Amino acid sequence: MDAASAGQPAGLSDQEPQEPSKDDLAAQAHQVALARQRRLNTLARRHRWVWSPDGVLQRQKTILLRLPAGAKLEGPGMAPLDAADAFAHAYIEIDDAMDRDKFQAALTDGRTLAGAPALPLTLIEPLAASAGFTETGPVTWGVKAVGALNSPFTGAGVTVAVLDTGIDVDHPAFHGVSVVPKNFTGAGSDDDVADTRGHGTHCAGTIFGRDVDGLRIGVAPGVTSALIGKVLGHGPSAGSSDKLCEAIMWAVNNGANVISMSLGIDFPGWVKDLVEIEGLNIQVATSLALEQYRANIRVFEWVSGLVSSRADVGAQAAIIVAASGNESARDATPSYAINVAPPAASVGFVAVGALGQAPGGLRVASFSNTRATVAAPGVDVVSAQCGTPTCSPKSGTSMATPHVAGVAALWAEQLAGEGHLDPSALRTMLVASATLKGLAPRTSRLDVGRGLVKAPPR
Repeated sequence: MDAASAGQPAGLSDQEPQEPSKDDLAAQAHQVALARQRRLNTLARRHRWVWSPDGVLQRQKTILLRLPAGAKLEGPGMAPLDAADAFAHAYIEIDDAMDRDKFQAALTDGRTLAGAPALPLTLIEPLAASAGFTETGPVTWGVKAVGALNSPFTGAGVTVAVLDTGIDVDHPAFHGVSVVPKNFTGAGSDDDVADTRGHGTHCAGTIFGRDVDGLRIGVAPGVTSALIGKVLGHGPSAGSSDKLCEAIMWAVNNGANVISMSLGIDFPGWVKDLVEIEGLNIQVATSLALEQYRANIRVFEWVSGLVSSRADVGAQAAIIVAASGNESARDATPSYAINVAPPAASVGFVAVGALGQAPGGLRVASFSNTRATVAAPGVDVVSAQCGTPTCSPKSGTSMATPHVAGVAALWAEQLAGEGHLDPSALRTMLVASATLKGLAPRTSRLDVGRGLVKAPPR
């Protein structure tokens, strides 16, 4: 090797690189333009945004929790009851044309309690049931475990909202149930809550389903009024946190006593989009997504407070029950447990962990996230199967959540009969009913909170 070529990378020569031709430059420019258009089309379909260099929020809607015009929470001579009344009349405002200046003005005008960019939602996907599992008696093991079989209450007179993928209203499990539908996905008509994923149907069956082929699947089969909010669809209509906020307030305004939802914010998916679609590097994308994630938790905490405050001005008492998530892997090597995911992580929500049957007592499911408020049966849960008149088993914190919602409906019926139904009392009775009795030895309260929820006894 001569001195001239020593240390020169393979494949290179001493010749000067050739300038690209005009045709090459035109082809490159065309490919760049096509790639940019594909990115814009994808963003337009997903209705999402990030800050652009000129400060405009592009395609990602903004959630604002706002006080009515002229209202305030504090000030000279402001009485506590006046502040409480003002808060009880706050409302959700969704802005799809926000920029930095407008956002800053909204946060400082005295009427905005909280604000956050809308983030994509994802279904907390159920897991397959144990191979060969079948129910052996006339009642599902979950209904028995929460004590619903021996409770004098059935959920009669209680209104339950299920914010999920919709419902199969023709399933025999829902005969006699009056369904108030609302489609929040943007796909289909406003009252189209047909369940194309089967998830909402299964969850609703556990809450208030009637017996199917001689099998009791519902914790509160006396419920006759159901609000079905379809907040999760497919693809671009998969759901977002702004629609979930709207759905929660819709449920409260329509008389819900219990709101059940088994879904979460798609944080990993949003980071992926910011990297692959917006072209941000992973550090910037993660930092931006994390701040938006925290902002959404704060908004949901305010929404939870708003739901509770509505009862003070004559609205129905309501509590929100949400799945803790299935991201843990306690049986992996190494094993790990993930903290409860939003929106269930927000203060005021009842976060639900999943339990399964095992020798020696009920055990925390391997997939169940930690730091739940309470726990319920979530492994091998048999409930209504969408598209057929039959039932099928599924596993997940999604399956545990409707057990808790059903038990909450039973407690709501008891409290209503005593004239003491309000959000604080309902949450207190629901959580206080939970117990470690029947759970496997050394079960950690970090995983199950107060423990297995129990129906009001005779």
